[in-house]
Amino acid sequence: MLSLWRQAENSCAWRISDWLKNMAKEYSNNPYDKLIEAARLAQKDGVIKGILMLQGESNSGEAEWPAKVKGVYDNILADLGLNAVDVPLYAGEVVNSDQQGVCGGHNNFIARLPEVIPTAHVVSSKGCPAAADRLHFTAEGYRMIGRRFAAEVLRTEGMVDKADKILSEQNALLARSTYYTNPLINADMPDLSVVRRDSDYYLISTTMHMMPGAPVMHSRDLVNWRTVSYVFDRLTETPRYDLIDKTAYGRGQWASSIRYHNGMYYVAFSPNDEPHKTYIYSTKDPKEGNWKLISYLPHFHDNSLFFDEDGKVYIFYGSGDIHLRELKPDLSDVMEGGVDVVVASPDSIDNALHEGSQCIKHNGYYYLMIISWPKDKPRRQICYRSKNIAGPYEKKLILEDNYQFFPYVAQGCLIDDVNGDWHALVFQDRNAIGRTPNLLRVRWVDGWPMLGAEDGRDGNVEYSGIVNLPKYDTGWRITESDDFSNATLKNQWQWNHNPVNEAWSLSAKEGSLRLTTSRVVDNLYMAPNTLTQRMTGPESSATVSLDLSGMKEGDVAGFAAFNGHSGLLEVTCEAGRKILRMKEQVVNLDRDKKVTSVDSNTIQTVELEGDKLYLRIDGDFRLRRDKALFYYSTDGDNFMRIGSEFQMRFDYMRLFMGTRFAIFNYATKTTGGYIDVDYFNYNRKN
Repeated sequence: MLSLWRQAENSCAWRISDWLKNMAKEYSNNPYDKLIEAARLAQKDGVIKGILMLQGESNSGEAEWPAKVKGVYDNILADLGLNAVDVPLYAGEVVNSDQQGVCGGHNNFIARLPEVIPTAHVVSSKGCPAAADRLHFTAEGYRMIGRRFAAEVLRTEGMVDKADKILSEQNALLARSTYYTNPLINADMPDLSVVRRDSDYYLISTTMHMMPGAPVMHSRDLVNWRTVSYVFDRLTETPRYDLIDKTAYGRGQWASSIRYHNGMYYVAFSPNDEPHKTYIYSTKDPKEGNWKLISYLPHFHDNSLFFDEDGKVYIFYGSGDIHLRELKPDLSDVMEGGVDVVVASPDSIDNALHEGSQCIKHNGYYYLMIISWPKDKPRRQICYRSKNIAGPYEKKLILEDNYQFFPYVAQGCLIDDVNGDWHALVFQDRNAIGRTPNLLRVRWVDGWPMLGAEDGRDGNVEYSGIVNLPKYDTGWRITESDDFSNATLKNQWQWNHNPVNEAWSLSAKEGSLRLTTSRVVDNLYMAPNTLTQRMTGPESSATVSLDLSGMKEGDVAGFAAFNGHSGLLEVTCEAGRKILRMKEQVVNLDRDKKVTSVDSNTIQTVELEGDKLYLRIDGDFRLRRDKALFYYSTDGDNFMRIGSEFQMRFDYMRLFMGTRFAIFNYATKTTGGYIDVDYFNYNRKN
């Protein structure tokens, strides 16, 4: 086969793009001649049976491109003395639109090649995983389209059975495989820990001050997940979880680990808050929930439970120095006289942030995943390993990448599957959307778990990939619509801090959620019973239908893009009138997370007529955007813009979470007023 040089337009006139000039120098600035020279050498020992071409990105959208390809093809045939009937052109598609290929639209022009070149064959790239740039394929993607090239050539040569065998083998593999793109879930889901039991995977993430807390998600393919339970409904150790006097913003449940041992699942986490203890919960079945608090241990920051093969139980923890502590077998307390050592410390390179412990054992080694933040460098994933759990450990950098131009990808865990393949789940800061999970292949190189792409691009997150596990269709999304017709709230909903359960109802009005004011407060950040779901990227929108007839004087209700910096659609009841305002608000917290003030800016005011109101928020989380737009309607069909474009932010000093859709109702004068939420409709753009 003869590979067509990517940029050859004809044998006489060369126009070399800037990006190609350095490559062209390797071919005496005339790659075409080098191509023909190599082909003539090949002809001495064999017969050229076809010309392969995989190109189009640099000519994307050019209507004249098929004619240019014909010119190159004709020149090659003429220069080599070949006949088109005997030497077909095999043209592969560029990264397909199903993989969000940047130039996916150019495949429409590739499809036209047989119109101008009767001997041309088009090879599909559909489903072939793309690299992070979405211009090139991953190594697996190139292998997939390579098999398709081979099958098409065989078919053309009359070897139909062999062609069908190649495609059937590939299709059989794909039938028991699952595609994914990164971020795996484009929503706030940081501090990932996962455990496998047979073919079932359970993932836990951080939700801090949101209740219920510690969401546990289930999957069978590592790609499609469904929240099946929460470890706890509420935290009660301090009144700050009830928004009384102080708050728990950015505190609460942090960086949990989930493990399986002897028929039980365990979750451990340490709130960065009073009473400064480590909570350990257990259950027989995460799908059923029924998590029970079994012990309080000392405060172990960013901890990782570990059950060793000899029956001993340990916990890794710490920021800066990483400690190992032995626990009693029943996890009731630390083991007196047990292992208590520092196993890893920041060195001269990884000398800043050094935390996020997650430990596995593989082939006789203990592997400890740690996030680090070297000075003047991006945060990155490092790994320590030792054959002795107490050390000494050696260190290796296994991932460093600012994927899609967002900040680093790091902090997560390793997990194997039933086929013996290994994977990593790590998160990435993506600004206002929060910290999003990414799925990476693990390649064991010299006994180290190297993450990301291969073929000379170690340490790069791949845009898409394939897991060799059958697709597990959960029928669920991280954020979902709700018509409030169920007897219970969907698992996607979380309250801001502990709810006042007597002040919300799904039965007071059939098919609606009733939010009743229960406490007089002066701002949203201290208001109980604010109900939230994650906003999702790259673009998403949600609409709520509200009945305001039950509001009392001084009540404040509405819909928000909720964070430390919030954009609000706020309805107030003033002298019997309903006033809608689009506002921007910023909460100010002291070191103890007490609300000291709320900076508020009213952008636009509208006086409403009637008690039926529809509010919509559109969020755009694409690179360098993080914008929200606000709309209202009185009939549910005709929406009007209100206010200005709102700049969403991620601020770890305030709420330390991604921006959320939030429905609220609070009293500033007298309790007892209510609103009825008829529905929450969610839409997401891929």
